[in-house]
Amino acid sequence: MTDDEILTVKELAAYLKIAEKTAYRFASEGRLPGFKVGGAWRFRKSEIDQWTKEQSTGGKNESGTKAE
Repeated sequence: MTDDEILTVKELAAYLKIAEKTAYRFASEGRLPGFKVGGAWRFRKSEIDQWTKEQSTGGKNESGTKAE
């Protein structure tokens, strides 16, 4: 996988090891960075990687300040 790769909900769910239903819910609630193409959710791997990093640091960026 490359960082600029685009993931489907199924691929995202497998990557994050969560249920597809959870991935859909997080995306529709705006909790995951994603976008729709023709009604189908898509996710940039690089944005998902950044999101997971922020989740593990409690929303703080690399300088230790709260991410906006």
